Amino acid sequence: KQRDRVDILLVANMFLTGFDAKKVNTLYVDKNLKFHGLVQAYSRTNRILDNVKSQGNIVCFRSLKENTDEAITLYSNKDASEIVLLDPYEDYIERFNEGVAELLAITPTVDSVNDLWDENDVIKFVKAFRELMRNMNVLKTFSEFTFEDLNLDAQTFEDYKSKYLDIYDRTRGNDEPGDSIVQDLDFELELIHRDEINVAYILRLLAALREEENSSNETIRENAKQKKKGVLDLLSTESQLRSKRKLIEQFINENMPSMPASADLVSEFRVFWDESRTEAFKTMCEDEGLKEDNVLEVIDQYRFNGHRPSTDQIVACLAIKPKILERKTIINEVIEKILGFVETFEDDLGEV
Repeated sequence: KQRDRVDILLVANMFLTGFDAKKVNTLYVDKNLKFHGLVQAYSRTNRILDNVKSQGNIVCFRSLKENTDEAITLYSNKDASEIVLLDPYEDYIERFNEGVAELLAITPTVDSVNDLWDENDVIKFVKAFRELMRNMNVLKTFSEFTFEDLNLDAQTFEDYKSKYLDIYDRTRGNDEPGDSIVQDLDFELELIHRDEINVAYILRLLAALREEENSSNETIRENAKQKKKGVLDLLSTESQLRSKRKLIEQFINENMPSMPASADLVSEFRVFWDESRTEAFKTMCEDEGLKEDNVLEVIDQYRFNGHRPSTDQIVACLAIKPKILERKTIINEVIEKILGFVETFEDDLGEV
């Protein structure tokens, strides 16, 4: 259960047309809607949420096709249905498979992504896979969606996604702006963000495997080993976990082997996480010459409003004011360090 989540809401009359919630995804209609009432009701689902949600779903328990066409024509133009409504499921399957052919023409196998040395080829791959992700997000809104209809299986799609994120990480690591034309690409990471896969999810999977790993049955132990590998692979394919990957792997490799079977895995991890966060914060402040109280204030404001820290805020954090010529470089470095810290040690690890 999430604090800001409502699974199902029963609405009628004014409430049906009078609220605005971007996360609303599906509207189940069992009412004879028409004209402006129909358009307003349908519009409850059409609020865009970054690239994660590009459209909504309407499930009708009454025959409203004619009313829908009339309303769309009345309140827009005669061709608006082609824009307002999604195309048939089969059309998106065809587009996705055409995109697969384009992707495979650039990189026939997942490993061949590693051989893309020319930046123009890298850009072609990024754009091709990005388009696949856009189509995938639309396909997943259809109740009949299955990977069996696609010319790319689920695991291979995830493997290509991992390579896509590897390229993003490499370009992000360049110190000098302009070093790579790939840096200018929009990787649209919102397309691959999935809230249900978080640190808590990883911990639940690992906790479930502990008993199998300690089994006296060799087959069970071997199966547990393969399952654990699959869990660790999530750290590569999930964009919001990649910044935490090093710490999670450190806990798995260094802490878990010495933990007694009766130990509470979640509690142990939270202790490890808090200690790591405290150490990382102090190290960042010492290395960059920052005032801890001021940095905490900047972090709190960033978490509250999501706005990148201003120059004045960062200058207030510095124990020693930088020289004019060094000011821009130092401030940008400090901002990236602070935002990187927040990304890695965000408070919401998910409920377990």
